[in-house]
Amino acid sequence: MITLARAGEVLTLSDRLLWTDEYAWTPVVTAQKWGTHGALIVHVGKRKAGRPITLDGRDSRAWIERAQCDQLNAWAALPGAEFSLVVRGQARTVLFLEFTADPIWRLEDSEINGQTVYVPLFKFLEV
Repeated sequence: MITLARAGEVLTLSDRLLWTDEYAWTPVVTAQKWGTHGALIVHVGKRKAGRPITLDGRDSRAWIERAQCDQLNAWAALPGAEFSLVVRGQARTVLFLEFTADPIWRLEDSEINGQTVYVPLFKFLEV
């Protein structure tokens, strides 16, 4: 189960969301340069934060309702707010980078309500 929580409020997200950049980040960073005497200097360090987490529901049809989109959009608009994201069974502290949601169907304005279905895309940054 994938959940996103803030200040005691928990939203359950679809398990069908795909973590598209799960293996595109490494906790180890390496920098290399040549010294003035011709020796190669290699600096190796461990990152403490900054992992991007992209959860994409477009290809997997991880639909959410408009009422949940409204809540997520409000949370994404909070500058610097930290959230608890549980994905792959592990809780991570994240910041919202981006939240977008596209409607599944093109409806007339009068047909849109809290149960209208959308496809989400989330971009978080682990802190």
